[in-house]
Amino acid sequence: MAAPALAHSIDQSRVLPLREVRTRLTQLVALAELTDTVTVVTRDGDPRPVAAIVPASAARSVAQARADAERVATVSAGWARRLDELHQQSIRRHAAELRAVTDALAEAWAELDRRATPGGDPALARLRGAHADLLRG
Repeated sequence: MAAPALAHSIDQSRVLPLREVRTRLTQLVALAELTDTVTVVTRDGDPRPVAAIVPASAARSVAQARADAERVATVSAGWARRLDELHQQSIRRHAAELRAVTDALAEAWAELDRRATPGGDPALARLRGAHADLLRG
């Protein structure tokens, strides 16, 4: 997480072995404070970085970024829970509305069956077929 906060200082970084850092620590700290220079510390004889001397503002930025990320995660989780609750409510409400419409259509078809004999009207037969397709699909 430190790398993104320090990205602006990459061009002003230096790499020093631990032995040299020990002898020049005061200078390196002043350099970080005054010029935002990052000093990458390596073990003597090993080029892999093990630590860094960074300006305090960069370290605070990392801590702030971490706190912001935690706050965003908390808020996002709350919104996700709320959206899920609303989605479930919507599903229940729409299911009830669909049942009501289905029941009303069943009553309408029953009334049509009482008033007109099935197969007597081609338009009514097409509507009945479309309704049957909707119920299947």
